[in-house]
Amino acid sequence: MGRTRVLRNPITFVSGLVFGCFVILTLTTMLRLPDPTTRATTHHSNNHNKLLIGKFGEMMMEMLPEDLAFTVFLPSEKAFKLDLRLDPSDSFVGEKMNDTYAVVSRVLGFSAVPRSIVSETVAFGKEMSYDSISGFVLYISKDEDGMLVVNGVRSLRVDLRRKVSVVHVMDGVLMDAEFRQSVQYDGEED
Repeated sequence: MGRTRVLRNPITFVSGLVFGCFVILTLTTMLRLPDPTTRATTHHSNNHNKLLIGKFGEMMMEMLPEDLAFTVFLPSEKAFKLDLRLDPSDSFVGEKMNDTYAVVSRVLGFSAVPRSIVSETVAFGKEMSYDSISGFVLYISKDEDGMLVVNGVRSLRVDLRRKVSVVHVMDGVLMDAEFRQSVQYDGEED
């Protein structure tokens, strides 16, 4: 009999409904349920991803905050060696460590976008543009086999996850002309 009285009184009914929603919201917040949009899209473990992105990639990813979503167009180890003259065997030794850190942090500024961009969101034949954290404009498209192309540099691997960030391993280094000129050896030409 008390239940029918609650259903007939609209103020009591709405108050009960609001209280129920409040309890559900509080429990969900306290339990910190995972957000379905930040779910991992690959089944690689972090140790496997470390092998895929290499020492310089690990160094770049450690420079970013872990709790914010970024997309990093990370140069491959081969690209670090060919384009930037950085070799994992000698770049982390002595005084070269500071130079290595400076170069890697500058490359991070050119290749990181403060949002999550997975390859599925880039339509084939369409070009998207985003500003990197340094203000360098990145033009992103997708080629026939589903790999991303950013400013003319093709990706080798796409959609690797590092916490909430997305990593795409690139076959070259994204950088502006001024930085490209500063890392070239004397006598070398494009």
